[in-house]
Amino acid sequence: MFVARNLIVALATVLDYALWAYMWVFIIRAVLSWVSPDPYNPIVRALYAITEPVLSLLRRKLPLFAGAIDFSPMVAILIILFLQRFVVRTLIDLAMRMP
Repeated sequence: MFVARNLIVALATVLDYALWAYMWVFIIRAVLSWVSPDPYNPIVRALYAITEPVLSLLRRKLPLFAGAIDFSPMVAILIILFLQRFVVRTLIDLAMRMP
């Protein structure tokens, strides 16, 4: 049973790292939106390609605009933090309770 426990802990750890990386991508995109970067820069295009599916879904589902301010990146970050606190910790607790 220790193999299954270690597998679940490893999956939880990888998921936690992936969520942290995705959160930092949203933060970097939000900071870049303040300085209006070159839209043809490959790094900027990659950031937009990675984050736009989630942000466009949030914009469609929730009215997150207050004037000229877009709150969808903040909501996305809050969702990521919730997933880290709930899903990752649940997986780790599940693994620790295995015999």
